Amino acid sequence: MKEIYLAGGCFWGIEHLIKQLDGVIDTTTGFANGNPDIIAPTYEQVYTDTTGFAETVRVVYDPSIIGLDTLLGIFMIAIDPTSLNKQGEDEGTRYRTGIYYTDTEDLDFIRRKIDEAGQRYNKPIVVEVEPLREFYAADERHQDYLDKNPGGYCHISPELFDLARRLRK
Repeated sequence: MKEIYLAGGCFWGIEHLIKQLDGVIDTTTGFANGNPDIIAPTYEQVYTDTTGFAETVRVVYDPSIIGLDTLLGIFMIAIDPTSLNKQGEDEGTRYRTGIYYTDTEDLDFIRRKIDEAGQRYNKPIVVEVEPLREFYAADERHQDYLDKNPGGYCHISPELFDLARRLRK
């Protein structure tokens, strides 16, 4: 199994989207790459936009079933990679976009995917690409949120969720 951490605005939608894909074994919403002096931040703390943490989804996947190429491809479709600290109606540094890796062997590939995305836009790509420094799981009410609250807010279009479901074997 491998893992990658994806920050794409509100973590509810990114988690709901990514977990639809074959080969995704587990997803966890949480907070990544913030102020190292803050240990285990709460949603309420991160919401103040003063902790430096980004709403992020930990994705555990089986690379024999789904590749990083597919995961990052869907992720880049789901976000506006040119929007700094804003996705949909969500604004603030906690909603920044990022790809946080744990395997340095993935870095060149991630950079190539970012460069490919840059060719489709006439504005700079602002997705952070950094090693994961820390990740803290959000509390249970934020795990699988859109499953528990099907009418809940999400900046990702329902058509993209449908596409992810259709990609299942």
